[in-house]
Amino acid sequence: MKALRFYAKRDLRYEDAPYPKIEKDDEVIVKVKAVGICGSDIARYRNLGPYVPGMIWGHEFAGEVVEIGSAVTNVKVGDRVVGCPNLVCHACEHCESGHPSRCESLNTIGAYHAGAFAEYINMPAINLIKMTENMTYEQAALVEPATVAIHGLYQTNIQMGHSVAVVGCGNIGLMCIAWAKAFGAKTVYALDLDDNQLELAKKFGADVTINSSDIDFHDEIRKYCNGVDLAIESAGNAFTAARVLGLPHKGGQVVYMGIPYADVPIPRFYFEKIMRNELNIIGSWCTISAPYPGKEWTNAVEYIGNGKVRLTDMITHKKALSEGPAVFEEIMENPRGFGKVLLLPELDK
Repeated sequence: MKALRFYAKRDLRYEDAPYPKIEKDDEVIVKVKAVGICGSDIARYRNLGPYVPGMIWGHEFAGEVVEIGSAVTNVKVGDRVVGCPNLVCHACEHCESGHPSRCESLNTIGAYHAGAFAEYINMPAINLIKMTENMTYEQAALVEPATVAIHGLYQTNIQMGHSVAVVGCGNIGLMCIAWAKAFGAKTVYALDLDDNQLELAKKFGADVTINSSDIDFHDEIRKYCNGVDLAIESAGNAFTAARVLGLPHKGGQVVYMGIPYADVPIPRFYFEKIMRNELNIIGSWCTISAPYPGKEWTNAVEYIGNGKVRLTDMITHKKALSEGPAVFEEIMENPRGFGKVLLLPELDK
């Protein structure tokens, strides 16, 4: 089969790879129909790794079951499925207590286990969720990033009528806006440097958009309200990771979903907000809960598949798998020209 194999920094190749085999009776072979490029893929491609020579990459995918192990009962050949890419041990204290996102052995396909930038992939059956009847593969490929937002919101006490500020309107930020609305948020404030992304944020449900260039978050948000109930950091930016602390009202919450790839210096003014405002600071990691892979996945499939949450406006490019290496280089040169990029293996036929 053909696949995108990762060798070193900015060295991704479209080439032959071994067809996956069922080695355990609880495994499934899935024919990949659509797979998304994640922001974390770009960071790894640029300079972060891990670099396992020849590793098949990719983790946001959906496809069709073509082969099942002898013990598999939750899916059958021909089922259309979404794949949860997280691999856990199911045996450590965190998995057994219902918190698999804290698993001591947590891993993701594409790092040390073959991923989904390929024609076919081997997955544990427990990691597969059936698509709804009318769901497209393009919608299904957006489920994994959607679960990032949902998992983060589940860590908070968001309630109907709450106000929410989302800092960073990239793909995950847009997901956060859409799902905050689905969770019942009354007012969602979207903050970003890019006016085009702010316009897109409106399509995803943002009520107020704020270009955060050359402004103070703390002062600006108080032109609209006396602080929000919940602030979400989805940019993964060292600057915003500090200043998001100025957005909630006293007793409010901050949840961190963006991954900063640099140290985060926090000016005293913002750090003191944690204490003086008695803020609740929450970290969110991964996409899974119990029963595995969790209600994040079943709800994402249900809401996206039945059109209750519309996310496909973030898709800007649909490319053949063979175009993957060129697309990564294009993103490196002009990241603002790309939203969610989907690779469709069947376009190579």
